[in-house]
Amino acid sequence: MRKTIHFTKASWNENGMELHAETSVKMTGIQAAGQMIVDSDATAFVYLAEENNEFMYLYIHETVWGDLQKALEEEARLFAAGEDENLELISWAEELAYLVSNIEGNSNYGEKMVERVEAVFFREQ
Repeated sequence: MRKTIHFTKASWNENGMELHAETSVKMTGIQAAGQMIVDSDATAFVYLAEENNEFMYLYIHETVWGDLQKALEEEARLFAAGEDENLELISWAEELAYLVSNIEGNSNYGEKMVERVEAVFFREQ
């Protein structure tokens, strides 16, 4: 079973945006893989990371998508916050932009995922 961490809150500081998990997590030894995928069933973007040569999934839930959109617009750095250190999520903006453009109007991702992505990332400014 793959290790997962679920990020449901966000905060901002001078370095960029931090994602915060539902529970306290340690980030030491985890490396950013620079790739993102989608879990339509969970209505989440999933950033891939590695720990001990195994993939782990960093779930970025809908509750932080508004902040994620702002970070994308501002070209901000993105971090997964841990109790011991923060992990910078490299290449997140390019990966997210690609996924969002792919999801728009694409029923292969499921109606709920398409609807929610369009509401956050394609709303009228």
